[in-house]
Amino acid sequence: MNGRKAQIGFSQRIRLEWFEHTANMILAGNDKTAINDSLQALLEDKVSVGSQVVRGGREKMISILLKTWLTVPRELETLRDDGLDIFQRLPRKKRIVIHWGMVLAVYPFWGAIAADTGRLLRLQGTAASAHIQRRVKEQYGEREAASHAAQRVLRSFIDWGVLNETGDKGVYAQGEQYSVEEPRLIAWMVEASLHSRAHRAAAIRDLLDSPSIFPFRLVHISAEQVASLSPRLDTLRHGLDDDLVMLP
Repeated sequence: MNGRKAQIGFSQRIRLEWFEHTANMILAGNDKTAINDSLQALLEDKVSVGSQVVRGGREKMISILLKTWLTVPRELETLRDDGLDIFQRLPRKKRIVIHWGMVLAVYPFWGAIAADTGRLLRLQGTAASAHIQRRVKEQYGEREAASHAAQRVLRSFIDWGVLNETGDKGVYAQGEQYSVEEPRLIAWMVEASLHSRAHRAAAIRDLLDSPSIFPFRLVHISAEQVASLSPRLDTLRHGLDDDLVMLP
């Protein structure tokens, strides 16, 4: 791995409603200063209460929230803009798919933990933290920061309601799942998923059924339809029934 794909970045336990607040602030036309001040007030009595640490948990959380929705990497700005447009048209309960896609694109580490979790859920019905931690070490090395970040991502999954605790400590089950049927939203999620991958191309079936989007059931549409709904995606015929979708 190299570049953004090798970075951890997402190292805090962050609730879904905080992402919702950030996106709504942007849609309301607020600038970075106003959004930062609002997040400081929102998190004041929830995170790093009384802490004098310069770069405490609250500051790290705000940095993640802003990078996901406001100060996104340049290559993700159009994805973010389209995401906000779709976001406004969705009922609040279903906006989770947009938040998930943006975090996935901005923080591939989130996608790596999600993929390991989704794969285990698919294979055996549960996902053990110990197994996920083993994969983290294989992918990111023996870094304590990676291990701690993985735990916080898993706790975020639980906070978001997409993962449930079981009676066994450190063992999780599938939480709520969401059906995604609107073609434009499916195409947007495919594009977000591609940004989280080491390679900029993947088979359409792999993208629609990716374990990294385990909370969502995407209706299957063709690679051609996906590309027609996003000017930033291309397709390549690869066998009779295995078309590739690519970022340019």
